[in-house]
Amino acid sequence: MAKEKKKIYPRANVPLYVLTGMAIFVLSASILFAAAIVPYDTCKTYLNIAFMDNMKIKPSTGLDGLVITENENISTETPAAGTTADEGEIIRPSFGEQYAVLECEAAAIEVPVYWGSSAELLERGACQSTSSKVIGDTGNVVIDAHVNTFFANLSKIKVGDTVTLYTEYGVFTYKARELVTFENTNKKYVLPSEEDRLTLYTCQAQVLGTSSTRIGVLCELESKQFYTSASGEEAAE
Repeated sequence: MAKEKKKIYPRANVPLYVLTGMAIFVLSASILFAAAIVPYDTCKTYLNIAFMDNMKIKPSTGLDGLVITENENISTETPAAGTTADEGEIIRPSFGEQYAVLECEAAAIEVPVYWGSSAELLERGACQSTSSKVIGDTGNVVIDAHVNTFFANLSKIKVGDTVTLYTEYGVFTYKARELVTFENTNKKYVLPSEEDRLTLYTCQAQVLGTSSTRIGVLCELESKQFYTSASGEEAAE
């Protein structure tokens, strides 16, 4: 009787299988990480810029190379009839650039508005969250300033008061609709919105320390007036 020949099976390449599994894991993790970058950055922006507690108590933010640009070309004159249109081009500012002036005559507020937030910018005027909409675009424009300086009179704004934002490319008028009070952990009022809205806020004034409570004014859009000439200064002449 012939002896049955024993079958020989190739030995599994264990290191190859391990390396393949690790490569697949790394690839999957990279895809998930990339997908999470945008929502994480957005959330981080609202936490660190919309609520700037750390920036407000530090003499410097450590932003090396920050370039602050002043703008003397913004006119707060009412544009003449025929020099504006309901639609126009929005000029997106650079971080650290003053690109607007905020005015509320009823509360005696007139303050330059800078794009972005840092301790240095807050010492010069009001700051606008870079995750909010550029003035003139559809959505929520979020601006804040120190309660002991530029927004000291924010609590004096009453429902129905007019708030105007002047830029080089147009004038945008809002009416105060609602006065709100909220904690610094509440992001409800600074999140994006589909309606054209202006959100102003500052810390609640107190004698000692920094308050975690915010006071704010929600304003609804009344009109958009884009300049039809080269600049706001020319349009106002």
